[in-house]
Amino acid sequence: MTKHEQALLKPMWQPSASQIEQAQMTAFMRFVEKNSSPPQSFNGSYERLHAWSISDKENFWLLLWRYFEVIGNTGERVLVDGNKMPGAEWFPGATLNFAENLLRYRDDRIAMVFNGENGDRNELTYAELYQQVAALASRLKDVGVVAGDRVAGMLPNCIETIIAMLATTSLGAVWSSCSPDFGVQGVLDRFGQIMPKVLFTVDGYFYNGKTIDISDKVNNIHRQIVSIEQLVVIPFAQLADTAPGSQLWADFLDPHATTIEFVQRRFNDPLYIMFSSGTTGVPKCIVHGIGGTLLQHLKEHALHTDLTRDDTLFFFTTCGWMMWNWLASGLAIGARLALFDGSPFYPSPEAMFNLIDREQITVFGTSAKFLSALEKANVKPQKSHQLTTLRTILTTGSVLTPESFDYVYRDIKQDVCLSSISGGTDIISCFALGNPILPVYRGQLQSPGLGLAVNVYNEQGKAILGEKGELVCERSFPCMPTGFWNDPTGSTYHSAYFERFENIWAHGDYAEITPQHGIIIYGRSDTVLNPGGVRIGTAEIYRQVEKVEQVLESIAVGQQWQDDERVILFVRLREGITLDNNLRDTIKKTIRANATPRHVPAIIVQVNDIPRTISGKIVELAVRQVIHGEIVKNTDALANPEALAEFKNRSELNS
Repeated sequence: MTKHEQALLKPMWQPSASQIEQAQMTAFMRFVEKNSSPPQSFNGSYERLHAWSISDKENFWLLLWRYFEVIGNTGERVLVDGNKMPGAEWFPGATLNFAENLLRYRDDRIAMVFNGENGDRNELTYAELYQQVAALASRLKDVGVVAGDRVAGMLPNCIETIIAMLATTSLGAVWSSCSPDFGVQGVLDRFGQIMPKVLFTVDGYFYNGKTIDISDKVNNIHRQIVSIEQLVVIPFAQLADTAPGSQLWADFLDPHATTIEFVQRRFNDPLYIMFSSGTTGVPKCIVHGIGGTLLQHLKEHALHTDLTRDDTLFFFTTCGWMMWNWLASGLAIGARLALFDGSPFYPSPEAMFNLIDREQITVFGTSAKFLSALEKANVKPQKSHQLTTLRTILTTGSVLTPESFDYVYRDIKQDVCLSSISGGTDIISCFALGNPILPVYRGQLQSPGLGLAVNVYNEQGKAILGEKGELVCERSFPCMPTGFWNDPTGSTYHSAYFERFENIWAHGDYAEITPQHGIIIYGRSDTVLNPGGVRIGTAEIYRQVEKVEQVLESIAVGQQWQDDERVILFVRLREGITLDNNLRDTIKKTIRANATPRHVPAIIVQVNDIPRTISGKIVELAVRQVIHGEIVKNTDALANPEALAEFKNRSELNS
């Protein structure tokens, strides 16, 4: 047995008997055993519980509704045309209101606490949150917002953003958001498609010690999206000027409103419109339904993350990433949300750990890239911070390498459940995620989500175990998109997920199911490299390159060459270091020694920057297009589009 195989068999963290006993996953298991028909007996086995949640999916989702005491009416049927994907209809007669379920608690516990990188801090109780949502919902109703209308926010991750979302959805209207660092065209490409009636925004925001004024951008967007009837500006940066024709947040609120009339909607009516990254064209507008989103988030927060009213939940996210929507749903549990806006490295790399200690965060969510950057910066919070309340670390956004697992348990905290989670905007949630009653194995996501028939297929569409292939979901689930906006025939929606395998959701991840029933993600399927006909996930290369001290980050793409494909690796190095043959050899030897000769790049090139989306994901497809002389259709989806110029017409790629 190799060292790698031995490492896979040895847990890096194991829940104690008392933690398993007290976990909400265990409580739900007992609830099902008591209330299911026919009776079930799981004997504490998550594997058995998961298998039942797939085989008896109608009872599973109905019992989940009852377990969480969802406010609403389930209707008479749980599922119609359950074998169709797409085409299945969940809870066709159900009615509910999303905001009502997030505002079920109205006491003096803290609902949200906001910290800005400039030192601003404010908090709101659940009682105060209800009152402020009532004040905003009343005015939205006054200006004509009704069920089905779209309301948009170009906003930072602050308390007002969540209030605006709740006020919108209390009326049965549809919420969509992006962060204020989006460019004008990026906003037009998104909000211009869905035609919002109201736009919430700010005067400016703070990032990395700078104040960024966006008033000109707001004016430009306001002029070009003709559907906007009301513009509301939050003076987030306290700048003097406001947009013409706008109203300030405080002036827009109705001070006399004290109650909310929650508009009841159907289970599959639209709640959120999310957007694909848009790096290969105009972003797709992905519509998510009310009931599916609520049930899925309740399940993931309470059962898979073990979130309770006594927890403080944090996720580093912007309002342009689905993790913001996921974070906001923590209110349905009654937890305390810790919000942050700004650079996670300002004024120092330890900033987020200062926040954990200051706000007593128990569940800390971040990106895999953030943890990798911390390790490169030699940050060791275990030596400098208390972290006494921290019990769970969540990561997503990209693949969390086994070496990052090592870093967390060595340099952050030993007694912590490190849950790498994976899903995305497509399902506004996760296919694979954490589990409080299961061990953590190095490099693995702990388990597939309850109610999700996750599998991995080979090229022939056959299920495989212990091999790399396409991540799929074999049966319908409630948080599938209800469709794409402006896609009346459903053809775009069908081609996005169901063309590869008939009646099977193909998610677009290259993955493997392990003998421990965990999941390993190797990258996106559309960026899988194929030298000599051998499929290689880019994450397999990044994992090895990150071991090289001189390299800060890298991006690997395939280049068509002499009737085959060769691997090109671009590296961003530490300041003052230049790529030479010795460093090239070090990188290649590291990859060859820890992977295979096929993983070794044919050419390694130094660049000063690597292009990424506004949510921080590197864009391999765009780089591949550039090196092949193709046009990148939508550079407005990138945070740093100027970086693409470094990849164009590289002489190193001509031989």
